[in-house]
Amino acid sequence: MSGLRRLHVAVLMGGWANERPVSLMSGEGVAEALETRGHRVTRIDMDRQVAARIAKAAPDVVFNALHGVPGEDGTVQGMLDLMGVPYTHSGLATSVIAIDKELTKQALVPHGIPMPGGRIVDSESLFEKDPLPRPYVLKPVNEGSSVGVAIVTEDGNHGNPIARDAEGPWQEFGRLLAEPYIRGRELTVAVIDGAEGPRALTVTELVPKSGFYDFDAKYTEGMTEHVCPAQVPDEIARLCMDIAVRAHRLLGCKGCSRTDFRWDDEQGEDGLFVLETNTQPGMTPLSLVPEQARQCGMSYEDLVEALVAEALARQEEGGSGAHG
Repeated sequence: MSGLRRLHVAVLMGGWANERPVSLMSGEGVAEALETRGHRVTRIDMDRQVAARIAKAAPDVVFNALHGVPGEDGTVQGMLDLMGVPYTHSGLATSVIAIDKELTKQALVPHGIPMPGGRIVDSESLFEKDPLPRPYVLKPVNEGSSVGVAIVTEDGNHGNPIARDAEGPWQEFGRLLAEPYIRGRELTVAVIDGAEGPRALTVTELVPKSGFYDFDAKYTEGMTEHVCPAQVPDEIARLCMDIAVRAHRLLGCKGCSRTDFRWDDEQGEDGLFVLETNTQPGMTPLSLVPEQARQCGMSYEDLVEALVAEALARQEEGGSGAHG
């Protein structure tokens, strides 16, 4: 991809979401990669004056390295659309849907994408009775990246019913998504847009050393083993990659996405379920998308430039940003 003309790229990072530290690492990695390829980079740490700062910088393109709200939920995408500035990754409508786990299910399940059954519950109701048979999972409806996830088990220390003072996402969020807990293995697939359309890279299995792939396990070196490519049967790998591309298309993702799965390996293909599709996957040195790209012979710098090239191609096709 190094045939890209020399550009002025604003890298948008940081912000005020839970994932700020990760976003800063992603953004710095992206900025350094672009600079090594000869591009001019303006680093912008997201704040309330971000529109004025982008306007003043007047970049050719914005690389969106934000994670969580407001960089992943459509807010920043809408602002950049209004400003007429092209940007990487998914557009407004896709971002609104993909960050909301309930809307994602409504978009994917009718098209045959397997997802765990579940329902939205008021946190207050959890202190009276369980919404589902144990074990089950509780997670915020619209936070990314394993933030605030609790697994409620028979022998856990949450109490039965859940105690009001027990530590968990019910302390922070008024509404939560309750889903049956799927035993088994954690798999993930990155999808990248190219000239021929979206393609899946490979399948990674995430093996957390603590027993659960939570926020700390995801972002602390040494806490999770990445088995890439995953040691799974060929038909499961093919199915994961096929489903990830279909989810990317159905949601209207752009640039790249990452779809996370649980696989109950005792159930074969029937045991595979999509948990979510991330429209702003991490771009840190530890992150899964750069790792899968390397596995497929694509350097980190190539990956970053490919995302920038895709954003510019989209602008040429139909105006600013991403629509859909």
